[in-house]
Amino acid sequence: MRFDHVGIATRDADTLADLFGTLFDAPVAHRETFDGLDVTFLDLGNGYLELLEPLDDEGEGAIPRYLDREGPGIHHVALETPDVAAALDTAREHGVALVDETPRPGAWGHEVAFLHPKSTGGVLVEFVEH
Repeated sequence: MRFDHVGIATRDADTLADLFGTLFDAPVAHRETFDGLDVTFLDLGNGYLELLEPLDDEGEGAIPRYLDREGPGIHHVALETPDVAAALDTAREHGVALVDETPRPGAWGHEVAFLHPKSTGGVLVEFVEH
């Protein structure tokens, strides 16, 4: 596995993309609307910053709930794996609580699955298969 991206919950992806683009020389690599979110990936050269902005402040979903509870900030850390299902099996074998029992579609056409932060030191971990 290798580092893929850090997901950042925000209420203003455009402003944050402009700031991080300027500060880190990180151009927009990909942008899409996915699962009620404006999702923007900024290319750092060795990974990405994923900006996650809800399309609707009243919307349902993990990111609006996170923003209401915690405010803007780091939401998750993502690790690239060649096989999300196998990575989930390994986590399961080690007693790690899973958010996703099986891989599911994620942004940018990737397969993803999340590990529950109660089993990972308070960090929401995402497995990503390109």
